[in-house]
Amino acid sequence: MSIYPEAQFIKSANAASQFVRDEGAEVAVAGRSNAGKSSAINIIVNRRQFARTSKTPGRTQHINFFGLQDQERLVDLPGYGFAKVAAKMRSHWRNLMADYFETRKSLRGLFLIVDIRRQLTQFDYQMLAFAETVALPTHVLLTKTDKLKRGQAAKALLEVRRELGEVATVQHFSALTRQGEDEARTRLREMLDAEQ
Repeated sequence: MSIYPEAQFIKSANAASQFVRDEGAEVAVAGRSNAGKSSAINIIVNRRQFARTSKTPGRTQHINFFGLQDQERLVDLPGYGFAKVAAKMRSHWRNLMADYFETRKSLRGLFLIVDIRRQLTQFDYQMLAFAETVALPTHVLLTKTDKLKRGQAAKALLEVRRELGEVATVQHFSALTRQGEDEARTRLREMLDAEQ
């Protein structure tokens, strides 16, 4: 049973003028195209195919707004770093995300989805920089934890925590085994409840 039974897709935006009304509270979800962003959203909301998953990385090409409940939203940002798209489109995405981070008053936090096997990439650091410029709390989900042996996963978590220090909180996560789902939901709840 979903903890957000009323959760629903609201709209896609390809320009700042198309964003939903800037009220209530929302948490953005960003990550490399093949890091498991849609799967993570589906597990956290506990709804299958809520955010559509695809075998082709980079399918999220707009900013997708999902309503959770009472003026609370999850916002799925375009995947980056892998999709085979023209430089012009990449530039458009970058500008769209800059508009989003710099203008949204309702934005309370960022979930950064990172494949534990690849760790942080230059694109992830760019996203962390976006968040830092607006003093946005960030939580990193190290996805696909089930793909590593326990010792390797523990080592990777320590490395990323050491690398990020106070910049973000970090946890293990697996959409396959559902490892870390409660911790992720708790963090989401804390962000949505935070005062602006």
